[in-house]
Amino acid sequence: MILTITYQALTVLKDAVGIAGNIFAFGLFVSPVPTFRRIIRNHSTEEFSGLPYVYALLNCLITMWYGTPLVSADNILVTTVNSIGAAFQLVYIILFITYTEKDKKVSYPFSHMHLVYCSGSAICSVNQFFPLCSRQVRMLGLLLAVIGIFSIIVAVSLQIVNPFSRQMFVGLLSCAALISMFASPLFIIVR
Repeated sequence: MILTITYQALTVLKDAVGIAGNIFAFGLFVSPVPTFRRIIRNHSTEEFSGLPYVYALLNCLITMWYGTPLVSADNILVTTVNSIGAAFQLVYIILFITYTEKDKKVSYPFSHMHLVYCSGSAICSVNQFFPLCSRQVRMLGLLLAVIGIFSIIVAVSLQIVNPFSRQMFVGLLSCAALISMFASPLFIIVR
């Protein structure tokens, strides 16, 4: 009887914390809205970087995949909040591509290719192939790299038969993507 009450209490607590986390995460997803109002008003991305949105999209996609029943059971709140987050990030990236100056060329030094993770390596490869190109082409390349990385993660994780191993694999990648997302604004300062 005591174990049943404890399990029920933990389930209620898990749901309450999950809902609170969703509310907090939603606040993070809408925080760039003032920046994008300015971008739309000025018809220019000015000196803003799109990298944080690219990393945030990758994080949301991987964490959304982690929350699905194919990877981990009973994590619907993780799936829903990251689905919403991925939609927000995709809209931000599309707006960034739309309002980027078409003729402005940018070059990023090798030191800007920063992350060691698989996701960072692939995104950095895009930077190497497009070291001096329009910001639109570069952002589109980064968006395609994120879609490719996510597709590979899904395909590889589905090949892992053991459910615990699959959950650990995707969970570790989700942690790496989360660190990349929160670290990405710091690398803009380096520039």
